[in-house]
Amino acid sequence: MGGVCREVVTLQLGHFSNFTGTHWWNLQDASLCYDADLPLGELQSDVLFREGLTLGGHVTYTPRLIALDLKGSLQTLKQEGSLYATGQDSSAFTWQGEIMTHKESPPDKNVFLQDLDRLDNGELLAEPDFSPPAAAAGRCSGGAVAIETVNSALERVQKSYMLEGSVRVWSDFLRLHLHPRTISVIHQYNHDGESARLEVFGQGEALLQGSVLEELEDRLHFFIEECDYLQGFQVLCDIADGFSGFGSKVTELLQDSYGGRGILTWGVAPVTHRDSSPIKELYHMMNYALGTVHMANHSSFFCPLTLRGGLGRRPAPPIAFPLVNYDPSLWYHSSSILALALDTMTASFRLRHNSTPMWQLADALTLSGRKVVCAYGSVPFPMMHGSSLPDSLQACGEVLPWKPLSACPEQADGRCFSQSVTLRGLEEQNLVSPLVPGTEPASPLHCAQSGEEVLDMYMRSHYPSTPLAVQLVSSPSKLTPPFPQIFSPILDSQGLIENQTPRTAMAVSSLPVLTCVQSSVGVGQMLAELQKCSSAVDLRRLAPSFLSQGPEPADFTESLEQLRSLASRYRDDSGGTLRSSSEEEEDD
Repeated sequence: MGGVCREVVTLQLGHFSNFTGTHWWNLQDASLCYDADLPLGELQSDVLFREGLTLGGHVTYTPRLIALDLKGSLQTLKQEGSLYATGQDSSAFTWQGEIMTHKESPPDKNVFLQDLDRLDNGELLAEPDFSPPAAAAGRCSGGAVAIETVNSALERVQKSYMLEGSVRVWSDFLRLHLHPRTISVIHQYNHDGESARLEVFGQGEALLQGSVLEELEDRLHFFIEECDYLQGFQVLCDIADGFSGFGSKVTELLQDSYGGRGILTWGVAPVTHRDSSPIKELYHMMNYALGTVHMANHSSFFCPLTLRGGLGRRPAPPIAFPLVNYDPSLWYHSSSILALALDTMTASFRLRHNSTPMWQLADALTLSGRKVVCAYGSVPFPMMHGSSLPDSLQACGEVLPWKPLSACPEQADGRCFSQSVTLRGLEEQNLVSPLVPGTEPASPLHCAQSGEEVLDMYMRSHYPSTPLAVQLVSSPSKLTPPFPQIFSPILDSQGLIENQTPRTAMAVSSLPVLTCVQSSVGVGQMLAELQKCSSAVDLRRLAPSFLSQGPEPADFTESLEQLRSLASRYRDDSGGTLRSSSEEEEDD
């Protein structure tokens, strides 16, 4: 039997958070199993999904999710969704007066959404690639009984969608149905346009009151009251715009109302903004700084997630991955990489057996008040077809296989306080190297008896004195339409490197991924750099409107002092003080 299901409520605050979250939920949807004859999977989907019932008596299985965005951000998606439609006939209304009808053309749907509509209408279900299994209902991987949704049929579609030119908002590539209480639209601010934009921290702070607060509390109560063993909240929050301030108030609400539960906050930021300008880039940096210190105060941990090369005014180039060809300017691309990493980093508190609850993970990573952590990812993990984990790690040499996902520098000199490492997507026979009698093992890694021992030994060779938690999940992240095909042509369909270059590139349907969440000196360097850059700006001269909408100048100064104090906690073992990389440069 599986262990107790400890439920999680997810909140997505802001447009890029919903981009990342949509990819993440698509990955979860792809991993659901509807065949009752198959064994239960390693990950317990009931942690994230809830079972419900429509008015027509149909069983549903939807994310335990609250997603907030601005007016105009949904495009073709209905706020209440379509899964629980009542089918009420408009003829029930008895208005006898004169009626004038104004019709507005709906937004155009891309080819993926058109296919979803056709599946909803049953038009394609008779075709061989779309036909459902004999038993349409069965047991999900989480143990719940649910109907096979129309989106699950897409798993059998061998169709490649090229949506780079047609994705405008996150709902343009959403695969699964959402509960009517999931989406909440903030009507005070516009998603697009020149007016009523949610651009600064103070605007977001002031939002969580009145009807916005009441609606959020109502949705929280709805999802929480049906949980038996709520372990906590996963919060994805935009940190470049006013949602930085909104998320600070939301995490404060969660901390005040549900103390003792885990609150894992991921502050997400895109590489670029299409309507950016020098003054808006300045706003973004200030929002990063204020959001980081406030959300860290109110969360079990706070982890920035971004492919930017830094959060200051002069960031390094975007993060490059050896086996990925992505366009950093496309949110559809960059958010997919972050979602893949997040899918692996969050596996530890979703495991069916021997899971690590949210609060336990956070406590292990935030010793001595170091509430900000950083993430690294190898997406995909570079594994040759037919090789083993020891072979792959040895091939990396002295260079760690992952890239920064939190705008932190790479640290390979052992200056780390604690870390959690997760490897996903390698089968048991690939985790160790078979010993051949009469031959010398290629390295100590090749002598290990289990995958956990291999990974533990490798990490301790780089971080010999750092507390370490290692998790291995054999099931890979499954990539189904419309996940972007951004991977190197040398990868096979399982995301492994071909021994020889294939004649034609094939679609990658699954990936091995290695991630690390750690508390390190690198976090302190990032925080110190952000604090220094923010303190050097004369807001009253360069950006008076930032302060005119809050916070007060004294509060702003106090927040930057808190950020400086937080950075100072990440001193190295010798007690030396941290220095930002720009400390010796002259200010502009």
